[in-house]
Amino acid sequence: MDFRPTEDQRDLQAGVRGLLEGRYGRETLRAAVDAAAGTGTGAGAGAGTGAGTGAGTGAGAAVDRGLWRELGAAGFFALRLPESEGGVGLGLPEAVLVFEEAGRALVPGPLVATHLAAGVVSGAAAGTAVVTAFDLAGDLVAYLGEADAVLGAAVLPAGEPVRAVDPLTPLHRVARPGPAGAYGSAYVSEGALLTAALQVGSALRTVELAVRYAGEREQFGQPIGAFQAVKHACAQMLVRAEVARTAVYAAAVTGDPGEVAGAKLLADEAAVRNARDCLQVHGGMGFTWEADVHLHLKRAWVRAEQWRTAAEAEELLAAELLDSAG
Repeated sequence: MDFRPTEDQRDLQAGVRGLLEGRYGRETLRAAVDAAAGTGTGAGAGAGTGAGTGAGTGAGAAVDRGLWRELGAAGFFALRLPESEGGVGLGLPEAVLVFEEAGRALVPGPLVATHLAAGVVSGAAAGTAVVTAFDLAGDLVAYLGEADAVLGAAVLPAGEPVRAVDPLTPLHRVARPGPAGAYGSAYVSEGALLTAALQVGSALRTVELAVRYAGEREQFGQPIGAFQAVKHACAQMLVRAEVARTAVYAAAVTGDPGEVAGAKLLADEAAVRNARDCLQVHGGMGFTWEADVHLHLKRAWVRAEQWRTAAEAEELLAAELLDSAG
């Protein structure tokens, strides 16, 4: 079985990258982060899903409606809808490629939920509606204040803003928890795989950031990238990202739930550990608000808790191993 992207798939991925570079480049990202911090979304210092010790209440405009509609017009959300229903008619392999690019650009918003809602929620496919989901454990919902609908819910639930670790992922606590498992295995598996693709994009981007900084920053009269410890750190980051990417591509082709769970585990680890290592390569600069490294780390923390956590993925894989052994 060949897991390498075809020429058409590479062209699709390149097209999405070009769209996002032109529409949601670094300047736009930083402007959104600064605006969110100024209006109360805040950058937290917590971990996990973000209901930690960060500042702010999660009440900022993290979703760019104009960009959302442009993504809809480009077929981002309707990518897997049949052409007879106004979609593009492609599959999961193509979806993970475009989601990888969205993760690389750190595009905020409930991308996965809106994609899954195409064909189910009016306006989701076209990007005229923002759809979130109960994809976090417990009673937290991301982007509830900016959503038009919640996947699988008849009405938007009432929610109370809570402090968020990621300045562009506002969170609300809802009165009635809605676990991702309530959607059924198909939604959860697809949601986990697409989230893993976002993580892979972020992991690959932090490799680029680390390598670039290592070539620019000088110590003792030479770039820090010349030092063995930095070389090894960057090489390990690349290996993590590529292994995760291979697992995500393979799971997209096979659709096997166990392979999806393994891909999510690898992608979460790659995104979080690469962001941490990238921060170390940047040294003191990495801890500043001006560097982008902390944004990748905070988003990776949140995504690691979405659709399928590490514990849930491990349980699924363990159950499959026991079944195969029996």
